[in-house]
Amino acid sequence: MPKTTGNRSKPDLHIVAESEVYDLMRGPQSTSDRVRQLQAEARALAIEQVEDLERRLNEAALLAREISAGGDAYPVGARELASRLAEDLPARAETIKAIVSRLP
Repeated sequence: MPKTTGNRSKPDLHIVAESEVYDLMRGPQSTSDRVRQLQAEARALAIEQVEDLERRLNEAALLAREISAGGDAYPVGARELASRLAEDLPARAETIKAIVSRLP
């Protein structure tokens, strides 16, 4: 989905390493070729979704940090929980990043 920045719309671009050009006008050579192609596509989508989770965890950590520092405007229990999340979520995001970076 394109991102909108001011008056211009920018597409979400991802670098895909070790990909093959796939001719959509002709079918795969064999069923096993098609299975390999579909598995590669599924892995790429899964990695993209895990990277999105990492990004959202970091965003949630920032929001939690703001709430924990928000003072009396926020309920005490919410501030305390937000403080713990602000400490914990970045480490979880880094763990996910490390797991994805180990993939071949």
